[in-house]
Amino acid sequence: MKKLSLLLIVIAVLLSGLSIVSAQDDMGIDSAWWQAAGAPYAGTVLHGVTESTPPSNYVKDVLAPMFQEMTGIQVDLETTSWDQMYDKAIRDMEAGSGIYDFVYIEQDIIYGYLANNYLVDMTQALSENPDLAAPGFSFDDFTSFLNYFKNADGDVFGMPMEAFVKVYLYRTDLFENADNQAAFEAEYGYPLAPATTHQQYTDIAKFFTEYGEANDMDLWGTTVQAASGHPSSFYEFFESVAPTFGVYNWGINMENWKATVENGGEMNSDAAKEALAWWLGNLQYAPPESTSSTWDEVAASFAAGRAAQGLVYGENAAWIATDPERSTVVGNVGVALPPLSDGVLAAAEAGDGYIGYYDGGAFGLPVSSQNVEATLLWLQFVGLPQVQEEWAATSSRIVMDSTYSTPMVVEVDAATNGYFSLMKDEGYLFAGAPPFPFHPQVREVVAPFIYQAIGGELTAAEALDQAAAAADAELVSLGYGS
Repeated sequence: MKKLSLLLIVIAVLLSGLSIVSAQDDMGIDSAWWQAAGAPYAGTVLHGVTESTPPSNYVKDVLAPMFQEMTGIQVDLETTSWDQMYDKAIRDMEAGSGIYDFVYIEQDIIYGYLANNYLVDMTQALSENPDLAAPGFSFDDFTSFLNYFKNADGDVFGMPMEAFVKVYLYRTDLFENADNQAAFEAEYGYPLAPATTHQQYTDIAKFFTEYGEANDMDLWGTTVQAASGHPSSFYEFFESVAPTFGVYNWGINMENWKATVENGGEMNSDAAKEALAWWLGNLQYAPPESTSSTWDEVAASFAAGRAAQGLVYGENAAWIATDPERSTVVGNVGVALPPLSDGVLAAAEAGDGYIGYYDGGAFGLPVSSQNVEATLLWLQFVGLPQVQEEWAATSSRIVMDSTYSTPMVVEVDAATNGYFSLMKDEGYLFAGAPPFPFHPQVREVVAPFIYQAIGGELTAAEALDQAAAAADAELVSLGYGS
């Protein structure tokens, strides 16, 4: 695949003795303005923390050095595990210690941060400091994903740095094999194709698990993100699986803040119990590492060729489909919408529901930062349209509509059999997490019941009955409802 990446540009520029600034000028970035704006803060070191993901690693390895070369401001970005990232960021902001100048904010936690006044209002800060407003930067350039990081007045509190949908990936080499197609149709009575219903998904999972066994292959029918004891399993069920059965917002009634069916919620509804039973049932067709798989391990399992299909966070789609050093399934990755119950797609198209998770995050500026002005420069640099193309192509994330038409993204779209096209055309069918200020508190009281169900200690029905009751109690203790 022939492409000239920003990273290769940087290497070539250094080897030729030219400056990175020249490369940035070629990209359409006004390096002279950035040099002048950064001069008062030259030598400043900005400290940030984020999860170790493809988009974040790109920021650390490519964008931070470019920014430092241009402004003299150093960016020290710590990339770590999700739980460590969250713990370090929130502890710093709670204590007001000012360790971090910018932190990764997941879309689902922003409402809690806003409620606690942890973050600088970027709209206001740039308005009050017009000399720091970078040429070429505008909040208007972002997709509607930016809205997740606004307060009720429309001010922005997070600079979007990644956004992607959690999609259904499948192995095209397995699905399009003529012998597999014939054997599948003979057994199940319908053609082998990406599943559109949950029963079809299970049939396919069973078929390819048995196929792997019969052919002495290291292959299973599906991935399952079911780490017992890690919040990733909570998120897999409530944000990716339950919506495909028509259960939204974790099953919590947002009019009276109740989760139990008897109080008007849906967390322990028949549909929710069916969804959990289906998800748990797929474990028998999944690799043995599934009960310790978070989002990272699911991506690794699929990339290793250990599963025929799976629900995979879109940030991994590009490297799984294009990077032969990390993936054994390059050239054999297809993408589709997740399987759905009757009526779910129509509800999503009408704006009355959603079919899965629109994930992503932003960099926020804690009010405790001691380097607010220098950090505002850095975050605007991250938000320039000119730096988006390779970042998107290598990390499957898009935060600006204009990025979809860039050459490298178009190329990767073809290599992934339409991941970016799906995100552009059908992304509106997905949704981020509900706007719960109590997000972590309810997650923590509900998740243990999901873990117990994964371990076989509770049935799906028992787990959700107990989870819903616990959620109701926790919401009352937090002052929601009575």
